[in-house]
Amino acid sequence: MKITERTPRETGRDYALRIIKENLVNLELAPGSQISENELAEILHISRTPVREALIELAKVKVIEIVPQKKSLVTPLNEELIEEARFLRSAVETAVISLVCEKRSEEDLRSFEDNLKLQNFCLANGMSGKLMQLDDDFHRAFYEIARKMEVYGLMQNMAIHFDRVRNMALYSVPELKIVQDHEAILEAVREQNGRKAKALLEKHLERYRIDAAAIKERFPDYF
Repeated sequence: MKITERTPRETGRDYALRIIKENLVNLELAPGSQISENELAEILHISRTPVREALIELAKVKVIEIVPQKKSLVTPLNEELIEEARFLRSAVETAVISLVCEKRSEEDLRSFEDNLKLQNFCLANGMSGKLMQLDDDFHRAFYEIARKMEVYGLMQNMAIHFDRVRNMALYSVPELKIVQDHEAILEAVREQNGRKAKALLEKHLERYRIDAAAIKERFPDYF
């Protein structure tokens, strides 16, 4: 597992939840992996209780299976849950992007442009992990501009199903269209064309369906 430092305002539960989620998405915790409350608590220097609370939270969205008196297990990818996560994100984010088109500032546009420059650099240099982070930052900015961060937070646990597939695509799809999609979405935002931005975003979030065959070929045992 990859462990990052606890931030000053993070509770033990939030810290454990973030670390587990990050490792689920980056596939350090692949399907079938076991998670020990005791071991993780020791690694994070926190008690077992917040670790258990984090695991229970993830079990609610079926990304973790808690086996009583034993270690918890990472569940295989479930295509129905992936689709539900995509549906939720698409329904919310296409509404959010309309607000972004109305509210975005010139400073916001410059920030998006800087992000995309880094995305192109990472794509050209095979920096998949950093590209995933920049992708997340790009979409998170929509919610910040629209002032819908509470909505963003509420979606995060369910989003893991979709995020795992997004990350897998970075390692298995020969010709990624992720940055091209983002550039097109930004252009629609610049034009303040809400209808166009919504259509482009919806297409972008459905791209995993096109990439599904390549993903399954690269990770056949994960489903």
